[in-house]
Amino acid sequence: MSLKYPPADREPCSDDYFGQMVADPYRWLEDGQSSATKKWSAAQEELWQDQIKQLSGRDHWAQRLTTLLGAGYISTPAWRGARSFYMCRKAGEELGILYSRKTPDSPEVDLLDPIAIDPTGKTTLDAFQPSKEGNLLAYQLSAGGTEESSIYVLDIESKKIIDGPIDRGRYSPIAWLPGENAFYYVRRLAPDLIPAEEEQFHRRVYLHKVGTPAENDIEIWGAEEEITSYYGVTVSMDGRWLSISASAGTEPRNDLWLADLQSSSIENPDLILIQSAESDSQTDVQALRDGRILIGTDFDAPRGRICISSPSTLLSMGESAQWRELVAEDQEAVMGGWAILDGDQLPGAMLLVSWERHGVSEISIHSLETGERQSTIPLPGSGTLTGLSERPEGGHEAWIGYTDHVTPPTVYHFDARTLKLSKYADPPGSVAVPKVFSKQITYKSLDETLVRMFVLSPTEKPDQPRPTVLYGYGGFGVGLSPGYSASALAWVEAGGVWVVANIRGGDEEGEDWHRDGMRGEKQNVFDDFHSAARTLIEQGWSTSAQLSIEGGSNGGLLVGAALTQEPDLYSAVVCSAPLLDMVRYEKHGLGATWSDEYGSAEIEEEFEWLISYSPYHQVREGVNYPATLFTVFDSDTRVDPLHARKMCAALQHATVGEPPILIRAEFDVGHGARSLTRSIDLTADTLAFHAKWSGMSPNGGAK
Repeated sequence: MSLKYPPADREPCSDDYFGQMVADPYRWLEDGQSSATKKWSAAQEELWQDQIKQLSGRDHWAQRLTTLLGAGYISTPAWRGARSFYMCRKAGEELGILYSRKTPDSPEVDLLDPIAIDPTGKTTLDAFQPSKEGNLLAYQLSAGGTEESSIYVLDIESKKIIDGPIDRGRYSPIAWLPGENAFYYVRRLAPDLIPAEEEQFHRRVYLHKVGTPAENDIEIWGAEEEITSYYGVTVSMDGRWLSISASAGTEPRNDLWLADLQSSSIENPDLILIQSAESDSQTDVQALRDGRILIGTDFDAPRGRICISSPSTLLSMGESAQWRELVAEDQEAVMGGWAILDGDQLPGAMLLVSWERHGVSEISIHSLETGERQSTIPLPGSGTLTGLSERPEGGHEAWIGYTDHVTPPTVYHFDARTLKLSKYADPPGSVAVPKVFSKQITYKSLDETLVRMFVLSPTEKPDQPRPTVLYGYGGFGVGLSPGYSASALAWVEAGGVWVVANIRGGDEEGEDWHRDGMRGEKQNVFDDFHSAARTLIEQGWSTSAQLSIEGGSNGGLLVGAALTQEPDLYSAVVCSAPLLDMVRYEKHGLGATWSDEYGSAEIEEEFEWLISYSPYHQVREGVNYPATLFTVFDSDTRVDPLHARKMCAALQHATVGEPPILIRAEFDVGHGARSLTRSIDLTADTLAFHAKWSGMSPNGGAK
């Protein structure tokens, strides 16, 4: 018997888009503060609480997640001279703590503990950047999941705050100048200077002098750029070279400027455009210690390459400057970051380059002078690099973060003198990882494109159809690589199969792979996902009655489209912080910054793309939709919870089957980081939901 859902009025609301009337009966649910929406939300919460009591095994999932997360994590160190900085979360701690060591042999000192700052666990450390000399630390905090960072400056020895807060610093880079007296950063304009609907935008690059009021900061760049532009800012270690990059929203291309701070002032740098977004490429630069400029770019190389030039050439010739290719594009692997090793004890300077080959990380060693590939660094397994760092002042050492499906984040040390890789730091806790088999499967999508997915299972080959969770993202050039996941391990330990699909829209096969899943090509993403599901069924891993899907944010759009396009293919859906009304997405949250990824409903051709798959508009009455759980967060400033509210109401009205349509709302948390307890609570709820509707027994295995 189907549930009795809270009433939700269907209002006669519609809009005319290029002669097509588009109905929007639940627009009233966009206003999260209205009494009607609050009443509806309260009734939905009551329904969810009643349902969660009926999900057997939730306590089991919470206990296993707690145990499997007991390893904690540790990051690769950032170095300033002999001092190192790193994040670490020990077993039982709610949030990671920023630690420092004055020398490699010194005891660690906790510099920033978010729980000490706010015992409720609602304040998170968003980013940090030590000064070039390593005596001061700029860091960013936000509260309640808003990600609206405020910037502070800490004296590391005294642990006293000497500057800040500087508000409106969301997503701001920090570029220190030598001397520890000033830094460049990015800040939004004050709300009273811009229209209310544009408060999320209008960023500028500023120069801040430590200890002075932020109101006196000097605007360096941004007034003539798009209002949705994001900026990157760097200053070379010697303080001479300033670079500023700008991208309109999340466009996969950028403008890039370079200035010589020796020949122009820090307050009014003479910025020269050296790469235009009209090149339709993404480019960044790093000043080498010998004075040359290293250039990482996907211009004429969608999988990435490294070039080199001189500052004088770049500044004198600008966009027309010639770059010498140093490390060429690999036709199968996607280039990531790099590290430079040039210590006095080396016969020649080295360039370590990270790659991902079909989602699996590699590191190659090249001559910094010629780019010739000399050798590779064997990694511990088929996994993912979580970091690659060196001493910015120069040296023969590098630090490499690594994880895979059964290995919590671990840090290794590479000595270029001996070419040896050794363990540097284990995660702070220990955990007995259940035995799982991991394999990468290649399958064909609807258009015959070869796509890959990682399958984690209790058995090496499919021995029987099992309850399965299929996870995907498929957008913004964000790839999914092997990594330690407590939820995946707990699920497989219980007898299920966990699958991560490397569908188009990500970057697993380079920028072309991304673009084959964006804008007018978005349906490729959904086709890849449906094809992954069918392959799992055909190969005997699962059945439609046992196949549950999950995605968040852009991945929430993915599973929202999946459930409306192929409702009979899936047994259950967990849809987290999703985009679902693709006709009006630009009007809310950070939506206006994503129009290059999806298209704009203000342009007729692009409206047709969007309406063709927009999940909210594709809900049809009289369909037996799979069990669906929306999870939303009231402080989410990226994707407004209104998407899930409207879609939930639409599905509750339309479905004719027994599987429930539910929404789980959480307060004082947003799209990003959260405390350990809240992470476990959310994941235990979603695993219990997956288990109920994919046929997982409370004691493990299929019912």
